[in-house]
Amino acid sequence: MLSLIWPWALALAPLPFIYRWLRKPAEIHIRALRAPMLAAAAAVEPASLTMTTWRNRLLMTLLTLCWVSVLLAIARPVYIGEPVALPTAGRDILIAVDISGSMERKDMVIRGQAVDRLVAVKAVVGDFVVERAGDRLGLVLFGEKAYLQTPLTFDRATMQTLLLEAQIGFAGNGTAIGDAIGLSVKRLQDRPADHRILILLTDGSNNAGALQPDEAADLARRAKVKIYTIGIGAERQEQRGLFGRTTVNPSADLDEQTLIKIARTTGGQYFRARDPQELASIYEQLNKLEPIEQDAETIRPVATLFHWPLGAAFSLSLIIFAANRRRGETR
Repeated sequence: MLSLIWPWALALAPLPFIYRWLRKPAEIHIRALRAPMLAAAAAVEPASLTMTTWRNRLLMTLLTLCWVSVLLAIARPVYIGEPVALPTAGRDILIAVDISGSMERKDMVIRGQAVDRLVAVKAVVGDFVVERAGDRLGLVLFGEKAYLQTPLTFDRATMQTLLLEAQIGFAGNGTAIGDAIGLSVKRLQDRPADHRILILLTDGSNNAGALQPDEAADLARRAKVKIYTIGIGAERQEQRGLFGRTTVNPSADLDEQTLIKIARTTGGQYFRARDPQELASIYEQLNKLEPIEQDAETIRPVATLFHWPLGAAFSLSLIIFAANRRRGETR
């Protein structure tokens, strides 16, 4: 069904004609010069006068069509599709992913190749996103600051694409766990109480942001948001040095106690992912979260069409410009 969002814009259609009528040139009475020879020359060229009149009419028609096309674009035509039923069983799940500088540490192995932590997260979480049919999913990315990359949506394919496009350092090199939780709570608080779930994945400790993790966890508890926390990073990694190979703990900065406390405060659970296999196992467990029945909803897809009349107006304006230029050259 075609519809106009701002139909009142069409009321402006007579405006150019009203302006033209109000701005009629004043009549000027002067004594004409008598030039019989010029009058005779003009009288023998009726075809030229006919051509000029035809061009003026064509130009006026093009200008009118151009004006009407502009008004149609301003009126914002849309096509409203048939009602589509949304899933009646599912949860509202926000996934908060740490993209701070520490996530570029290559202590994960996929198919025998060392990759950084974010690549491992994309590989596992991307599959989790696709499998959560019926859920509203959203994506929060955080570093020194937290921002909403994808609002809650049923469009899992788009969310997976945006997750794969996330880059380390886009949000700074710090880790604002508290701010990520606070932003997630804000986005979930208007959803039904039994549906609110946050899955937070990080490899460090809170060292940035305005909100402390304990305060954020308390806000989540009061908002009935259940948080599942995941600490990612290997515990042993060999490095070459001046004195040969040494074994280090690349996850020394991981604040497991805080993550455990956040999960317990909100009724969730803490998981430890030392490699991609453990991370995949964790998301398999999370994927078993039972969907919850919710009220039936329907939406009507809307497609905007304003670009069609706007393109027509642009094309007509080019034709008018070319016609006027050619007319000027033939004079």
